[in-house]
Parts: sequence; structure tokens; C-alpha cells
Amino acid sequence: MAEASSPQRPRPAVTDLTRPFWEAAREGRLVIQRCHACGYYNHPPRQECDKCLSTDLAFEPVSGLGRVYSYTVMYQKNVQGFEDHLPYLTALVELDEQPMLLLVTNLPGAVADDSLLDARVRVEFERVDDEITLPQFVTVGEGPK
Repeated sequence: MAEASSPQRPRPAVTDLTRPFWEAAREGRLVIQRCHACGYYNHPPRQECDKCLSTDLAFEPVSGLGRVYSYTVMYQKNVQGFEDHLPYLTALVELDEQPMLLLVTNLPGAVADDSLLDARVRVEFERVDDEITLPQFVTVGEGPK
């Protein structure tokens, strides 16, 4: 009898508001929405700037460098599509461009220990299919260059 395959991992919702983020990721670039009025970065993307409420927003390239702000290790098998990937790390990465500019991400290959908090990271991209490429972060000095 053939073994049942794991369900597909959940896919991010691509909307008119988030499309520029996902299109850039597909090209191997990390872009974040930024306010032209005050320079504040907004993530996730919004209709208005979190800081000044301007609607003059556009996506701009960022360095893809940051630090691990927080993380958790997932051991439970109740998240559909991740059952075969346990345990895995989910993290908040604070990008260098602005304090509290946080992205939720995976940390493939990272080991959970005290040195992971504040560890320097850089973005890499995992192609899921023709539409979705996921920005993920690796600790600096690890992973492909």
C-alpha cells in the first residue's frame, strides 16, 4: 500500500496590496513598503503609514540583513503541511533598516540555543512554485553564499 503524502504547506495570500512583495521575492529581492512622506517602513503592507497615516507608500529594496529578535521551536504536528518538518524554528527577524521592522520567517538549519537570540541573519529565498518564493533567513556564516 502506498504511503500517504503530507498535505501541502499553507501558501501566503497574494493580494493587490502584497503582490509587489511576492513579485520581488520571486526575483530574489527583499522589498518592504515605505512611506514617502516620513520614510517609515511598514510591514506587513498597509493602506496607510503606521507612523503618519500618509497613503503615499511604495515598496523599496532593503538589505536583507538583520538579527533574530525572537524565536520559537515547533514540535506539535497540528499545523497542516509541516508534519514532516518537525521540529522547526519560526522567528521574528528585525531588519537593520529600522527598529521593530519585524518579519515572521523560518530559520532553516538553525539550532535553538541561547546564542540564537540577537544572532545576525541574512535573507535567502526558497522557491515553492512559479508564483511563490519565500524569504527565509539563515544565520550569517551559514548556508550557501
